[in-house]
Amino acid sequence: MSTQTAPGASNSNAQFNFFKMCIGRPVVVKLNNGVEYRGILEVVDGNMNIVMEQTEEYLNGQLKTKYGDCFLRGNNVLYISAQPKRM
Repeated sequence: MSTQTAPGASNSNAQFNFFKMCIGRPVVVKLNNGVEYRGILEVVDGNMNIVMEQTEEYLNGQLKTKYGDCFLRGNNVLYISAQPKRM
């Protein structure tokens, strides 16, 4: 009996492991419109919907607004970048 994985399964597993590693850590989320959100990642689901805490909104590198909690809809997300842990 051979063990086979579905095409793209290893990619999905790698994404899951990345998000699992990032929970509770600082991340930068860039949206398709160029706005960046920086904060602590709390939840991400299979549709890339994201919940963050201590969130700051940046436009063209300048701080625009600070939020407590933030929900970002997954279809607007361009990328998520893990950041070094805050001291």
